Amino acid sequence: MPLYKTIEPNSQTTVKIWKITETYDELLQPLDLKPNSLERVLGMKSELHQRGFLSVRHLLRAFGYTDQDLFYDANGKPHLKDGKHISITHSFTFSGVIISSSEIGIDIEKQRDKIAIIAKKFVDYELKYLSKTDEDYIKMLTVIWGIKESLYKLFATPGMLFREHFIVIPFMLHDAKTVAWIDYEGKKYRYNTHFLEFEGFSCAFVTT
Repeated sequence: MPLYKTIEPNSQTTVKIWKITETYDELLQPLDLKPNSLERVLGMKSELHQRGFLSVRHLLRAFGYTDQDLFYDANGKPHLKDGKHISITHSFTFSGVIISSSEIGIDIEKQRDKIAIIAKKFVDYELKYLSKTDEDYIKMLTVIWGIKESLYKLFATPGMLFREHFIVIPFMLHDAKTVAWIDYEGKKYRYNTHFLEFEGFSCAFVTT
């Protein structure tokens, strides 16, 4: 099985990343999906999304869980029946799952030039240390987006805005980590963030 990478940022947290090389049928065959999960995957119009969904279930198996152990709340946030915290992501040919005893979030994004077009929608404070002439500008933007997406998944509160409520402290790509804040309704929350890149993708995850 193509378990691509396992990361343990602390003793309570594990990240597993899957490189999706299998066909839809190869991914589906060994899985025991709940009826609503099967309905979801069959209703997806894109085989890429179907394979992403199924690869996440294989990652659950790598952690020792099954599809039956996973459920979603009213805001669409995933949970595990045993009370552990979980966050899920998939992008094109990679998927990732992070599980921890504390709140976490994860995001994988393909590094694409078009992120520069929407930068003003999700960066504000970060403009102080970003430079469009930097050869790593696209990678830096992708990491910032991934961190903010991870924070959004962790907090799971409708109405939060990447540009206004999430702050990513200055970093260099070789740092592989930084600090991020959520500033929301008069309260501030601090999170540790980690990031890495592989095969033209960036992965970011946040921990408490």
